[in-house]
Amino acid sequence: MVKKKIKETPLGKGFRKVQPKLRMIANGNQQVNEVRSDFSSAIRVTEIKELDYASPLKDLKASIVKRVPKTKRLGKVTDGIEASVFIQRTGVADSTNTNVTGKKTLYLDDKTLFKGNLSTAVIRLDQIKNVLKDEMVAYIEMGESLKAPTPVVSSDKVRAPTKLLRKFNTSGGKKVLIGIIDVQGFDFAHNDFLKNDVPETRFLKIWDQGGNSRPSPQKFGYGTEITKKHMDQAISDSSNGAAGSAPQELEPQSQMTIGSHGTHVASIAAGNRGVCRNAPIVGVLIDLPDEDNERRRSIYDSTRIVHAVEYILDTADELKPKLPVSINISLGTNGHAHDASSAVSRWLDSALAVPGRSICIAAGNTGQEAPESKGDSGLIMGRIHTSGRISARGLEKNIEWKVENNGLQDMSENELEIWYSPADRIAVSIKPPNQSWIGPIEPGQFIENRQLTDGSFCSVYNELYHPANGANYIGVYLSPYMGKDMVKGVSGGIWMVKLKGIEIRDGKYHGWIERDDPRYWEFESQECFGFPSSFTTHSSVNDSSISSMACGHRIVSVGNLDAKNEKINRTSSRGPTRDGRFKPDVTAPGTAIVAAKGFELDNNNTWISMSGTSMASPYVAGIVGLMLEKEPNLTAAQILGIIQRTARPLPGTDYVWRNDAGFGVIDHHSCLKEAKNINQRDDLTNS
Repeated sequence: MVKKKIKETPLGKGFRKVQPKLRMIANGNQQVNEVRSDFSSAIRVTEIKELDYASPLKDLKASIVKRVPKTKRLGKVTDGIEASVFIQRTGVADSTNTNVTGKKTLYLDDKTLFKGNLSTAVIRLDQIKNVLKDEMVAYIEMGESLKAPTPVVSSDKVRAPTKLLRKFNTSGGKKVLIGIIDVQGFDFAHNDFLKNDVPETRFLKIWDQGGNSRPSPQKFGYGTEITKKHMDQAISDSSNGAAGSAPQELEPQSQMTIGSHGTHVASIAAGNRGVCRNAPIVGVLIDLPDEDNERRRSIYDSTRIVHAVEYILDTADELKPKLPVSINISLGTNGHAHDASSAVSRWLDSALAVPGRSICIAAGNTGQEAPESKGDSGLIMGRIHTSGRISARGLEKNIEWKVENNGLQDMSENELEIWYSPADRIAVSIKPPNQSWIGPIEPGQFIENRQLTDGSFCSVYNELYHPANGANYIGVYLSPYMGKDMVKGVSGGIWMVKLKGIEIRDGKYHGWIERDDPRYWEFESQECFGFPSSFTTHSSVNDSSISSMACGHRIVSVGNLDAKNEKINRTSSRGPTRDGRFKPDVTAPGTAIVAAKGFELDNNNTWISMSGTSMASPYVAGIVGLMLEKEPNLTAAQILGIIQRTARPLPGTDYVWRNDAGFGVIDHHSCLKEAKNINQRDDLTNS
């Protein structure tokens, strides 16, 4: 039975102001939500709550369902679990914890961050109804999941890379700050970051958001702040034989992965052999633990990205002299509308309204649709986007959504978002594999946490006029059942999603799958791949596969150039945005890029080759740094314009924007020249 959307739910009045996904979780089963924190980047259990059963990935043998447990109407909202959220307000709040009416807010504290009418907060699920009592709260949405980077890593030993951009007349970025937001740790003691081969690092700070070895940054109140003084002391103590320990062990981070992604990215942008070879560096390590029992207590979503950006910008402002800043983010999100209306995109665009700031974001690695050779599994990263048009009332479109199981059950949450014009009205029906149709769910209706015959859950929301962009939105969530007595994953196979036109004026729709992190595990000697869902070839549309965070108006979105073969790498994500804007902006070398290999103790193996848009983006961030060194007052919009204007077409193409290459290949020489000349004007006063 389809429930009509009502004004009051188990969370109380005003619950319609809460993002559907957050509503679903808050009204979910307590045990399911506890284990959900293993997989959800914006959900965590409280520090005082200990789980008394294993992660489901370690208990898959219990996954055969003999009976479906009966679910009871919830007597109370899930407690002991926190959600990281963006809160959109009807006015601007400040750090005094009061709103414009003079009333004290119900959730803000001295660690709350603000950007206009947006703020970030971590709130307990059972406190949402109290937050909604604040008359200035317009809407609450969870932070978006960050995807763990998936570069192609070469196993071969490689030589040190050729030094980049030495021939240009710059001081190598000495007068600009390079910020790197990444994962897996920053090897501050690698030779590529030491000043002139002396025991002194070029890292000014590292904020380890998951660390606990030193005090937190005062403004944020979590993680560990490691300063240059700390790092230089560790390097000195290590060289003096301190207990035979490496500097990284004397000043540890919560993640120190051999061949770390963050170290490699920082090396490209600002290593001694990178682009800005003399620039000071600030790194922010997003809390993405490897262990399941740590992930359930961590937050690694888009709210942490905006915290990282604010930390880097604050650092740049505090330096004497104050420095312009170029930031790189080689992490991505698939959720939301891909039109820069998400909270994180609006936050970043607002931060970039100040001159002397730029952010480069990797376009993503979801561009491959089909294998190019036997055994080629690169396509598993692709097929995340679908689109089409319902041309008239009464007509239907079927979307085929495939959940993989590899002989095992899918223990992750599967999410599909469909966005369509506010002028239209579309009903949605869902057919699980080998089960009956559910629906239709008409505009303004929803089903929430409906348990299916196999024990798993399905929730569907058909919402009108989303508060972020005014568009209509369909959200479909497939959830496993994860309890102490039973584990039941989402059924593998083809899930059919039927869209039926009720009233059609435009008819266009776009859909994206919110992907889980690729996670490997073994069960009965079989290697399994936890990357469960994609659109079939019938429904997949490769355009508009770009990361939603790379759709911002003022950010520089970067694709992956295979420079050796003078073509775009097949895995590079493609544009345009849902609202038809030109993203990605530019491409840069991102295939087989050699840079620093972090945390490798073998001195003969300190370089590594990786491929992906993660490698292309820091190259552009480094060039932007050199541009800001030439002209510190460049705005993000001017930087974007220069890059687009000076980009070189690939062989056989012209200057027209392309969905995979953007405006072409970045031309660093022309970028620097244009940046230097941008404020030069002919003096006509004496003519």
